[in-house]
Amino acid sequence: VQLQASGGGLAQAGGSLRLSCAASRRTFNNYVIGWFRQAPGKDREFVATCNWGGMPTYYADSVKGRFTISRDNAKNTVYLQMNNLKPGDTAVYYCAASQRVTIEEGQYDSWGQGTQVTVSS
Repeated sequence: VQLQASGGGLAQAGGSLRLSCAASRRTFNNYVIGWFRQAPGKDREFVATCNWGGMPTYYADSVKGRFTISRDNAKNTVYLQMNNLKPGDTAVYYCAASQRVTIEEGQYDSWGQGTQVTVSS
């Protein structure tokens, strides 16, 4: 499955952005889609994921209560709504596909190209 992430940009602290991850295959609803991010000089880290039906959802502690993952299988798209953004959220955000619900990066075998999110203070 090929993934295309979009929606990144520049936001002020406290602002919002919505990322989208569009998939190329009709079997999109058979895949779990997760979001990861990589800040400059840091390792890539898990952000959020959800099952093919949209539930359950899993979040990194750093984004709980601020980010919401959702999916629209009819549009082959997964969204990451990011509210109350903080400068620490600045990173390149990637979406990735897996056969199972997991927070482990190594279990995701298809990756999008990444979209830059920059949050200013």
